[in-house]
Amino acid sequence: MKPQREKFATQVDSALLSDLRALANQEGRQIQALVEEALSTLIDDRKAANARSHVMGAYQKSHARYSGLYKKLAK
Repeated sequence: MKPQREKFATQVDSALLSDLRALANQEGRQIQALVEEALSTLIDDRKAANARSHVMGAYQKSHARYSGLYKKLAK
């Protein structure tokens, strides 16, 4: 089953759009495929950059308890 597509409109810098068109042409792909790839990568990167709250809590608790040890180990 194909994913459902939805149209949307936005504006981008004209030089960026020109580069995007050139890249699409060079790769023999449609602009929409490159935009979808870029958006997917951006979202995945942002999700990965945000640590889960319980993980950060455990890290902060560990750091508070063992900061002296961590400093010694770093030397």
